[in-house]
Parts: sequence; structure tokens; C-alpha cells
Amino acid sequence: MPSPTATEFQTHRAYLTAVAFRIIGNRAEAEDAVQEAWLRFAQQADVRDARGWLTTVTSRICLDQLNSARVRRTSYPGEWLPAFTVDQDADPALFAERADQVSVALLVVLERLTPEQRVAFVLHDAFGVPFDEVATVLDTTAAAARQHASRGRRAVADGGVRHTAGLAEQRRVLAAFLTAAQSGDLIALAAVLAPDVVAISDGGGLVRSALRPVFGPEKVGRFFHGLLTHRLADVADLEVAPVLVEGGAGMLLRGRRPDGALLLAVLTVAVEDGRITGLFTQQNPEKVRLVGDL
Repeated sequence: MPSPTATEFQTHRAYLTAVAFRIIGNRAEAEDAVQEAWLRFAQQADVRDARGWLTTVTSRICLDQLNSARVRRTSYPGEWLPAFTVDQDADPALFAERADQVSVALLVVLERLTPEQRVAFVLHDAFGVPFDEVATVLDTTAAAARQHASRGRRAVADGGVRHTAGLAEQRRVLAAFLTAAQSGDLIALAAVLAPDVVAISDGGGLVRSALRPVFGPEKVGRFFHGLLTHRLADVADLEVAPVLVEGGAGMLLRGRRPDGALLLAVLTVAVEDGRITGLFTQQNPEKVRLVGDL
């Protein structure tokens, strides 16, 4: 029979995972942070406000991870994208209740914040944590915490990767883009790519990928036309399947390269007003998490 402490923790686990995932941007690391918070919570004799205590401890663990990750990413080869959690493309109602759902587009923008800005913005703006409690997490004053959140909010608003479309529109636009890119139809590409579209690829130094973002409809269109018609031409047993990437529309590409190595790539998009504003391709196999029957 679960202890009262374990029962209390379980009532907050989904919430804590949602907080941790938004702060860290990696689902596996978020789950590890929540588990660490549980181990500390289990050692406490008396906690009057379990939710508040757990939020503070989980957020501090995540802040430490952010600071550590920031150092590691200074030597990361090429562009960095968050890890992708990839589900079967099924009825969106199955995923609508996931409290920790965050679009890849938002995670990419959040990466531009300092650790303090990210923690303050997520805790206050996403979860309504008062600034005096945010200040406790950051070991600062409430006024400083408010300033961190304000700067984070401004950076997110100015992030440039706009994403407002629902899943059905994302699917439609992504399918139209892939068809146009494969055929090289520049007119069709112009119709589905925003003027300020950006494409970011992450190979982690393990897989050949663009080392810098690709900007603009023409360059993005040509980049993907070459990818689909040339670089994938020699891939054996190529599987292309629609998937959900953090709840958004995506495409999974899986096969065998000429040298025998496994090809595993996942593409997802940010969409606004029927046009793609961002294309994100995760090719680093260490940052693709397949769940379900994939």
C-alpha cells in the first residue's frame, strides 16, 4: 500500500513534469528531475505545502541542469534543437489532455533565454507561480524575478518563429510543402513558405546536416528539394510516415544508408496563417525518442 507521502507526490507528478519539461526542454531529463525531487520529498518529515515545496525543488534541479547544459552546448557541433518525442499520428484527442504538451517552436525560442529568464517566465507566465516563490527558486529578490520574467516574455514575443495553427492545418501545410519540395515547384513552395521562414537541422556531429539555419523561401525550398530528391535517393527501405512531434504535425524518415548506417530523421513545422514559419529537422539519433508502436 502506498505511503501517504507517495500518494501526495503522485497527485502532483503530472504538474511537476509539465513544469520541468518547459524549463529543460527534454522530456527524459524532465522526468529525471521530477524523480530526484521525489527522492528529496520522501526524506522530509513534514511539508505543509507539498505542491509549493515540490515546485521549488524541481525548479532548482532544472535550473542546475540548464546551467550545466549551457556550458555543454558551447561546444555542440552545428545547430542545437531540443530532443523530439515522437508519437504515432493518431486522433489528437488522445494527446489533448497531456499537461506537458509544448510545441517544438516554443522550445526553440525558449532556448534563447538565459536560465534565469526561462525559469521565471515558465513558472510565472505558464503556471502562475507568484514572484516571491520564483525569487526563492532563483535565490534573488521578487523584483529581480519579475525582471527576469519580463525579459523572457519579451524575448519569446520577439522570437520570430510564429506558431498558431491547429494540428489539422499543420498536417495540410506540411503535406503541401513536401509535395512542392519534392517536385521543385517554386510557385507552390512560395505559397506555403512564409517570407521569413527558417529551417534548422540538428545532426549533433553524428549525422551530416546544415551547420547554420537556412533562411527565406527560395533557399529553404532548394535545400529540401535537394534533400528529398538527391540525399534520400540512395536510402534503402525508406519509410516515410506522418507522426506527432510533441503533439504537432511531423514526418518520420527511417531507412538504411548506402554505408549500412541507420537513417533516422524527424521533421516538424511551425505554421501561421497557412504558411510555414519554421522547419525543424532532428537527425541526431540520440535526441529522437520514439514512443508507442513506432
